Amino acid sequence: MNLHHLTARSQFYEPVVTGARVDRYHGDVLVIGLMSGTSADGVDAALVEWPDGPEALPFRLLASLETPFSGELQQRIHRLAAGELAAGEALRELAALDVLLGERFAEAARAVARAAEVDIERVRAVASHGQTIAHHPELRATLQIGDPSLIAERTGCTTIADFRPRDIAAGGEGAPLAPFFHLAAFGDRAEARGVLNLGGIANLTWLPAGADPDHVIAFDVGPANTLIDAVVQQVSGGSERMDRDGERARRGAIDRALLEQLLDDDFLRRPPPKSTGRERYGSAEAAALCEAWRRDARPPDDLVATLAALTVESVARACREHLPRDSAAGSVAKDEVPLDRLLVGGGGAANPVLMQGLQQALPGVVVEPFDAAGVPAGAAEAMAFSLMGRNALLGLPNHLPRCTGASRAVVLGEIVPGRGGCV
Repeated sequence: MNLHHLTARSQFYEPVVTGARVDRYHGDVLVIGLMSGTSADGVDAALVEWPDGPEALPFRLLASLETPFSGELQQRIHRLAAGELAAGEALRELAALDVLLGERFAEAARAVARAAEVDIERVRAVASHGQTIAHHPELRATLQIGDPSLIAERTGCTTIADFRPRDIAAGGEGAPLAPFFHLAAFGDRAEARGVLNLGGIANLTWLPAGADPDHVIAFDVGPANTLIDAVVQQVSGGSERMDRDGERARRGAIDRALLEQLLDDDFLRRPPPKSTGRERYGSAEAAALCEAWRRDARPPDDLVATLAALTVESVARACREHLPRDSAAGSVAKDEVPLDRLLVGGGGAANPVLMQGLQQALPGVVVEPFDAAGVPAGAAEAMAFSLMGRNALLGLPNHLPRCTGASRAVVLGEIVPGRGGCV
């Protein structure tokens, strides 16, 4: 498969200051990308300008912003995803959240257009990932909510959503999808690069030197912040939503026995393609860990430190065990990692304990945030769906089948026409 519409010439990417006024446009397609991840802590929005054609480059980020969800809304999403509601109540809550999140996503789309001082009528489309409530590729099923019809009605923009089901219908896992953007933004002719998103779940994209789309590998590694966040919320009685700046992990001591027990995990050992979510690494597992910890009357920060170490070590093992030993840069020894550089995004990129741990676990690899490559770490996933939406409008494939396991390249996303029709 030759995905010629994605190139590795990331030096042509022209970033602009987030929220700055834009006085000139290089391309013709303005698309807003919306993303709410497994942490369900808010919606990221990015307004990106793309070429009106098959090429992905050059592109420009015109504005990005994050709209946080209240703790109450986050908990409603988590309870629904965890199956904690009675059947009748669950269906009612599913319908209610579909509408509520649709409203929130529409508000975020309008807000990011205002931040760029761009009339929303100039925006060709809104591409919304939605909020994942269930992801079961083994059942050939995935469910994201946040009504796209409501987004189209509130913004007037053609709206593309439900990207994952088509990939699953084509035989894939429905994830990860962001590598399609990673290849365009971060691929390099000389370096073998890893692109690591540390959101609720850690997912890794391997871009070989030369950035050949046919050789890109991507997969969900395991938990990043889902368990950490859930434990912090439980031990703080809900007063804290995350381990901000890694303060708890820094104070705590790693329980090596528990760490090895957590690493003895069939999913972590399973080779890619693979994907997972809160149904495996969510509130139920966090509650069980907290209960066992309380029985032993152990300091809660030690548990947080151990879970941070789990994130770091699972990523390091994935790099050693699941990435190719031979690359365009040459053969790699068994005890080495086939990476020159690891670019890190998501909320975990702001956690110095995770970043320092990764650097120590991957000697010889440059570990740095997405921002070092010109893409704001907090905007990257929303930018990814903006690109996927642009391609859906043009009828171009917008995923990497090798990364998801799909049998062929297809066009992902269902389109809801805006007020002016489907343009």
